Amino acid sequence: MGDVKVGTASWTDKTLLESGWYPPEADSPERRLGYYAEHFPLVEVDSTYYAPPAEQTTRLWAGRTPPGFTFNIKAFSLMTGHPTKVSALPKDLRPDVAKANVYPKDLPAQTYEDVWSRFLTALDPLADAGKLGLLLFQFPPWFTIRRANKQALLEVAARCKPLRVAIEFRHASWFEDDNRAETLDFLRTHDLPYVVVDMPQGHRSSVPPVVEATSDVAVVRFHGHSEHWTSKDIHEKFGYLYSTPELREWAPKISALAATTGRTHVLMNNCYADYAQRNAAELDELLRS
Repeated sequence: MGDVKVGTASWTDKTLLESGWYPPEADSPERRLGYYAEHFPLVEVDSTYYAPPAEQTTRLWAGRTPPGFTFNIKAFSLMTGHPTKVSALPKDLRPDVAKANVYPKDLPAQTYEDVWSRFLTALDPLADAGKLGLLLFQFPPWFTIRRANKQALLEVAARCKPLRVAIEFRHASWFEDDNRAETLDFLRTHDLPYVVVDMPQGHRSSVPPVVEATSDVAVVRFHGHSEHWTSKDIHEKFGYLYSTPELREWAPKISALAATTGRTHVLMNNCYADYAQRNAAELDELLRS
């Protein structure tokens, strides 16, 4: 089996801090990240979706974790075509508009370019330390399969080089009927890692759990199966504790992925209390048993 790293999508969530998972002595951001890194070799940073990181922050992350630790970074919302709060942009790049949210089309071309360059530059400390894994590009539910969107994927990858991107879809059209083979072939042709997702089905944003690898690194993200997937409360949306039988069913699928790739990243995104941490530890044990 190839190298498999299992982690979670948060080490700072308020419900995790309140859960008792951290010992009393882990009473600062530095100590909490250090404690997390003692238990898991991988973490996904989702806060970067809501606001670009500062280079000073990523330098601290790099310094507070041991050699071999890996950070996957979620792309800023504006970079994936999601509505973005004007207040989330750097002050000197905020447009003079009356609305609270903007899309790429609402910004001057140079401002949009500056957002990209600053975001990527802020990741330099992680890259220099050998601790930057993948940049997660999770596209919105209206990002359907069509030629223009395939070209957009190639542009994203080109912008990020030499950093690696991982692609997560949120529209079922990419996998309907013959589109499934077309989508996977496209990603393989361009060496774009595909993100396997386990998530509730039957919603506009639902995609099936297609377990395939399209590059030398595979990614699996577990979103849970909450009955409140459409809730605006993030803890209701992702608050789901996987059972042992559910994780046991996934273990051989992940092992099969790992056998065909050099690296496999597995992230528990069911972030409520210590659910993600508990499930990540159990899944890692199953994979290694």
